[in-house]
Amino acid sequence: MPANILNLPDYKVVRVEETDHDYHITAEVSNPPSVCSSCQSDALRGHGRNEQVIRDMPTHGKRVGIYVDTRRWRCLSCGKTFMESLPAVNAKREMTDRLTKWIGRQSLKCTFASIADEVSIDEKTVRNIFRDYVNELEAEFRFETPKWMGIDEIHLIRPRCVISNIRNNTIVNMLPNRDKKTVVNYLSNLEGKAEVQYVAMDMWTPYRDAVQAVIPDARIVIDKFHVVRMANDALEKVRKSLREQLTPKQRRGLMHDRFVLLKHERDLNDQERLLMDAWTKNYPELGQAYRLKEEFYGVYDASDPMEALRRYEAWNKSVTHEVRDAFHDLIRAWSNWQPWIIEYFEHPVTNAYTESLNSLIRVMNRLGRGYSFEALRAKILFTEGAHKHKLSRPKFERKREPVSVRGYEMADDSVGYGLPTLARVSPPRPPVLKAAEPHQNETPEKNYGADINTLIRLLEEGKL
Repeated sequence: MPANILNLPDYKVVRVEETDHDYHITAEVSNPPSVCSSCQSDALRGHGRNEQVIRDMPTHGKRVGIYVDTRRWRCLSCGKTFMESLPAVNAKREMTDRLTKWIGRQSLKCTFASIADEVSIDEKTVRNIFRDYVNELEAEFRFETPKWMGIDEIHLIRPRCVISNIRNNTIVNMLPNRDKKTVVNYLSNLEGKAEVQYVAMDMWTPYRDAVQAVIPDARIVIDKFHVVRMANDALEKVRKSLREQLTPKQRRGLMHDRFVLLKHERDLNDQERLLMDAWTKNYPELGQAYRLKEEFYGVYDASDPMEALRRYEAWNKSVTHEVRDAFHDLIRAWSNWQPWIIEYFEHPVTNAYTESLNSLIRVMNRLGRGYSFEALRAKILFTEGAHKHKLSRPKFERKREPVSVRGYEMADDSVGYGLPTLARVSPPRPPVLKAAEPHQNETPEKNYGADINTLIRLLEEGKL
């Protein structure tokens, strides 16, 4: 009898054949059925055989196929026939349970095609196992509802909605769409949605309408990044409008110097200041646009909403006719979204970490040569070791043992230059063992989602 290289106690290995790429293992069930599955009678008789090929995990770099001689039984009492069940085999597929779990875990790290080639199954089967595995993870993990929520989007084939926990710098979910119906459905099914205090977002109307419809008590804050970016976009419009007036050499120079124009004036070095002076003096419209961009940044230096409104009104009046068209989108956005933009000056909640996460997702998408959205979402949300946890109770601390001297123990106030206080130590008593009392109000460990910093580190280490 060959060695049981399967390490499956429910099977008895009969024969092992090894080729260059595969193991062909003939096995049979160790414990055949002893009673009828319908009437529980033990009057059974063999009624034919059927060989089944069961896929198993790769061993020694080779694919494994288990050939099981499955018997059909007939009950002499009730007359029914039934096939003997195969233990440790997935109920939906002709493969072992451990292979199914292995494929699920590997699908978060490798491409579906590589897994299918390694196991010698169809890629569609890997995709279906991946989908079932993700559904299991969805039911297993429960992320804490963020009190400071960030809502943003990323373009992967089409715009996708990204939900983040701003306070803990984690990602909570990725939605397949960013329309109002999708966001409303997510927020409506969110546990503890009444605990959400602030929601930072960009100026996308479906986000605002969804939040107001489902969690009206949450304060909506338009993220500073999206507003000041419109000032940079206005400056870019003015720069591009000047290209027709320039020679090819000047046009190339202005294209390379655009990063200088987008910088804060206080961050410019001496060489960049010389470049800036040359462009702004030779082209007054560009100089006006740069000055207005810098002044608009100054609006966000205000200490309260009223001061921010005064600064914006003064800025709006200073926009000249020559460049007003370029700043039209910014002025219109401020006018339409002013109540939620001003909310930032009272509650400075920013969605900057979600923006950095979007950059991370784009890098992962490029490295993966076009992951599907479902695969990319699973890699982000369920990568092992990326979640940020918090214990619901503090760790157990061992009781401090007193220092004893010749039958006396030192009190806690013995530290210092004075003489220690001594107390007589009582003879030791045998310990009394008590059953541990369950904590009635103990809450489970809190999971805040996938930590953005950890995801970046795993990506740099090639583990994502």
